[in-house]
Amino acid sequence: MATIDANSPVEVFSGSYWDAGIVKSMLENADIMVFLKNELLGSTTPWIIVPGGTGTVKVVVSGRDYIKAIDIVDSYSTACS
Repeated sequence: MATIDANSPVEVFSGSYWDAGIVKSMLENADIMVFLKNELLGSTTPWIIVPGGTGTVKVVVSGRDYIKAIDIVDSYSTACS
């Protein structure tokens, strides 16, 4: 695994507009600052961003929160499967 710079943004989740919103909310509840990349285009015209339109909205956190964020994303992914 590559070293993650604590000051760099890191993508921790990619999914639909709705799933990304849920993950964002879970991360914010854990006091992790987060933003959604491609939020608007991913919800209105996802096929423009990614062929097939899947995994269009990206959830991004600071590298310093990466480990904590991945744990939360994994628990969400496990609950949904």
